[in-house]
Amino acid sequence: MDITPFEIPLAKWVETLVAYLSDNFGAFFDAIAAFILYLYNLVELLFQTPPSWLMLLIFIILAWRLSGWKFAVFTAAGLWLLDNLGLWQHTMSTMSLVLSAVVIAVVIGLPTGIASARYQFLSQALRPVLDFMQTLPAFVYLIPAIIFFGLGTVPAIMSTIIFAMPPVIRFTELGIRQVPEDVIEAALAFGSTSNQLLFKVQLPMSMPTIMAGINQTIMLSLSMVVIASMIGAGGLGDDVLRAITQLEVGLGFEGGIGIVILAIILDRLTRALVKGGEQINSGSLSR
Repeated sequence: MDITPFEIPLAKWVETLVAYLSDNFGAFFDAIAAFILYLYNLVELLFQTPPSWLMLLIFIILAWRLSGWKFAVFTAAGLWLLDNLGLWQHTMSTMSLVLSAVVIAVVIGLPTGIASARYQFLSQALRPVLDFMQTLPAFVYLIPAIIFFGLGTVPAIMSTIIFAMPPVIRFTELGIRQVPEDVIEAALAFGSTSNQLLFKVQLPMSMPTIMAGINQTIMLSLSMVVIASMIGAGGLGDDVLRAITQLEVGLGFEGGIGIVILAIILDRLTRALVKGGEQINSGSLSR
């Protein structure tokens, strides 16, 4: 016997809402799609235009300056392997997709986290929304992205943004709230305005925590690479997806190794930036 006398038509409500948004806000979604595609094409141009040896040299120097010679050697070996396997173009496409999504997520998430730290009601209102964004299966994001933006790179980036944005918001709010009260009181006592307090005290002191949030956003974006390839994202995820559908173990291993190498490089670089921020803050506090 059914314990409920009626069934809530939740699926129908959601479909009606999505159809209404698609019919009445088409121009708005087209503008968003145009901006995302422009940003992606710009980032991809920066990574695809230079020859592979030049990009390899840039990554090696960056790794050496931020994390030492051992990581520079790993970066050189890893990227050389990807170039040797013929995966360089796909690697740069994946890098462009991830960085485009991360840039937009940070631009939206950073001010949202700052506002959440300032206004308790906003923090409480956003908490269930962020929980929902983080716990909803990643495949579900693909459905509205396809409806609003079709197939291709734009819906892939859009679904990646939604999936990967919560850490930036949470860590930004956490970092600002963790600034010691005595430091804030001292800044206010010296006549700091609200904006001066934010940009000269709170943000610099919370930067390591914010960078940790950006690091998590990058890792979550990379985890969406294979899923996003299902709707035409391309890149390394396309190699893995093709290997799954055609049962090509070797091709899948090559694509997976490429994603792992890229994830390690980006993770170590952002972690090095976090440590650098911590050293700067500790040095300024000691003075």
